[in-house]
Amino acid sequence: MRNIVFDIETKNTFQDVGSHQAADLDISVLAIHDSETDEYSSFLEEEFGELWPIIESADSLIGYNSNHFDIPLLNKYYHGDLTQIKSIDLLEAIYKSLGRRIKLDDVAKATLGEEKSGHGLQAVTWWKQGEIEKIREYCIQDVRVTKRIYDYALEHGHLKYTQGKEIQEIPIDTTDWEKKESTGMTHSMPF
Repeated sequence: MRNIVFDIETKNTFQDVGSHQAADLDISVLAIHDSETDEYSSFLEEEFGELWPIIESADSLIGYNSNHFDIPLLNKYYHGDLTQIKSIDLLEAIYKSLGRRIKLDDVAKATLGEEKSGHGLQAVTWWKQGEIEKIREYCIQDVRVTKRIYDYALEHGHLKYTQGKEIQEIPIDTTDWEKKESTGMTHSMPF
């Protein structure tokens, strides 16, 4: 299976655009890990032409809060419908099991013993300051963390978080994660 783990950083905030809809924001950087090449890459909007063939050949898109945030936002830029590609949203899997949302950083700390390198609001500030390489590095680091969390859940069938002073396990059903699905994907790019 060709899995694409991805994350998006934005040029602006919900407050900036006066909306709570992801698609009202603008993408600054999108980063991916491609399981086929085992490489991390990042893309600015003007580089999305290089991204689409990779996305279109994916068997699954993997993210954290990706069904609510990243896919609707990325769909704004895409000429097809990315919801037709199998999606594994780790936050959704956590919510399904636990009944509440947990921040990626909290899951990473408890599960992997590591933290994210920053937060999304920093990336917006970096964009406004023209510090694109900082955003690329930060976004790729988020993809690395997300990929490691995905791999951990796949191997162990659970993730972890801290409740009070104790680390708790979150059972995660990964049964269908590595199963190919046929999609009605219509490719927007000529081959």
